[in-house]
Amino acid sequence: MLDIAEELNRWFEEGRDFAVATVVAVSGSAPRGPGAALAVDGDGTAIGSVSGGCVEGAVYELCVQALQDGRTVRERFGYDDEDAFAVGLTCGGVIEVLVTPVRADAPVFRAGVSAADRGEPAALARVARGPAELLGRALLVHPDGSYEGSLDGRPELARAAAEEALAMLDSGRTGTVEVAEDGSRCPGGVTLFVESRVSPPRMIVFGAVDFATALVRAGKFLGYHVTVCDARPVFATRARFPEADELVVDWPHRYLRRTATDGRTVLCVLTHDAKFDVPLLETALRLPVAFVGAMGSRRTHEDRNRRLREVGVSSRELARLHSPIGLDLGARTPEETALSIAAEIVAARRGGTGVPLTGSGAPIHHDPDGRGTDEDRSRTAA
Repeated sequence: MLDIAEELNRWFEEGRDFAVATVVAVSGSAPRGPGAALAVDGDGTAIGSVSGGCVEGAVYELCVQALQDGRTVRERFGYDDEDAFAVGLTCGGVIEVLVTPVRADAPVFRAGVSAADRGEPAALARVARGPAELLGRALLVHPDGSYEGSLDGRPELARAAAEEALAMLDSGRTGTVEVAEDGSRCPGGVTLFVESRVSPPRMIVFGAVDFATALVRAGKFLGYHVTVCDARPVFATRARFPEADELVVDWPHRYLRRTATDGRTVLCVLTHDAKFDVPLLETALRLPVAFVGAMGSRRTHEDRNRRLREVGVSSRELARLHSPIGLDLGARTPEETALSIAAEIVAARRGGTGVPLTGSGAPIHHDPDGRGTDEDRSRTAA
């Protein structure tokens, strides 16, 4: 549901009732993951998507029905061997969809959508499986552990649900968790689907060069909050980087030491100048960030590695460095180079190989742990 928060927030402001279908579980190969949503208002207007087209028509009808009867339902869609092009996922996977009617004055849903639209961290926890009277009930959990909403007058269950949702919010995860109806941690009673929305991950681009202009656009396209940092004020300007979220004029290593980073942060070093690169990478390679990459020729790479070892960077730390940055796409232009860098970032974060899928036998979709889905692994083994 929070997947389409901007549009839904507008519907709330316009006083529209609607029904929203949210993917709450996926197995095998499927076009979209948990949290993908499609909503339909009283006029039949639809926004979003749960499958990229495979089952949209059937889910649309479920939303229309939910608007009419006010009931929350959970439906399963999968591949049908007898009729692969009937209602089902022709890619071979299975998705489970929770369809919930939402009134324009529903306070918990409205607050959750509004928070997500403003970019504020929050987790929306809904009952996806359990007693009929609880199905679709929701809590909005804030980073301080407070929450809005109730679960049919069951305070112990609500507290347990809020604690589980807070744990998922802390790590920025979306998925399901089970608790008992009495609020204990014994699984099997109530399944909660938790959608987490945290601030966008950071991409920090060091070096206000031509390649950085294209990389900023690629980073924004991938959903990053993009910062450009350069010690030279004549280059780090808004005219050169109109799409950057933040421009910083400072020595790169000094800025990196004082700015906030986390396990989702991506650092791209495009300066390829030893006086900037060495102190910057010495700091960067010791931070628990998601990705550290540096631009330069292979000769620059070897010289940079030698200098980094001289200042005490260990072999284990150096092994974290993606250099020369980017996948081998034969890129030449700044835009092609940005695509190459972005592709390597995605592969590194998602556990991809970077090889063509054609004829490779490599998994198409990957679990969060970097492995392929069961369906993909079975195909690879075959």
